[in-house]
Amino acid sequence: MTPFDYEQARFNMIEQQVRPWYVLDARVLDLLSAVKREDFVAPAYRTLAFADLELPLPNGTRMWTPKMEARVLQALIVQSSERVLEIGTGSGYLTALLASNAGDVTSVDIDAAMAADARTRLARHGFSNIRIDVGDGARGFGRDTYDVIVLGGSTPLLPARFFEQLAPGGRIFAVVGEAPAMRARLIHSEAPGAAIATDLFETVIAPLANAAAPSRFDF
Repeated sequence: MTPFDYEQARFNMIEQQVRPWYVLDARVLDLLSAVKREDFVAPAYRTLAFADLELPLPNGTRMWTPKMEARVLQALIVQSSERVLEIGTGSGYLTALLASNAGDVTSVDIDAAMAADARTRLARHGFSNIRIDVGDGARGFGRDTYDVIVLGGSTPLLPARFFEQLAPGGRIFAVVGEAPAMRARLIHSEAPGAAIATDLFETVIAPLANAAAPSRFDF
């Protein structure tokens, strides 16, 4: 039986999924080659790690598709001096991609078991600039400020606390809205109290646990 060719599958993922989705930044493409996605999926899904699929995680959540991960990295342009807050660690793969460019990453997950697994996996891969906390980050997390904030799940409303935690010149990526009308949104902080939002693409992903939602009235 011919062994599965992971490098060929990785190449095909980049050339057939990622590039056609307008991801042409060489730094992002190099990262996708360097950080082994198959090491961040459940063993049963290793050969599907490069498919255009939202692969399931043990707690019922799902990974983003490879092309979405790449598109978000390209939009954020994380720099080596920057601090990143990630809401929703998941498998730790996007955490690894972010940390490969950032100064440091704080990632928070509401699921303690998922956080522990990701912590072990990232340490095994040699990352020393990542801190993984357990908690509910759907409305912000902690008291620190960050240059980049990434929400791994959707939110019907983007809480003001995220803007308060954003450093001047910082960026937020969030998928905002409710199915079937969600927008992947990049928000730039231009000055205290001033931000510019750009909708990058339409998508539908699962919401964060305890995501902020608009008030509803029953009549």
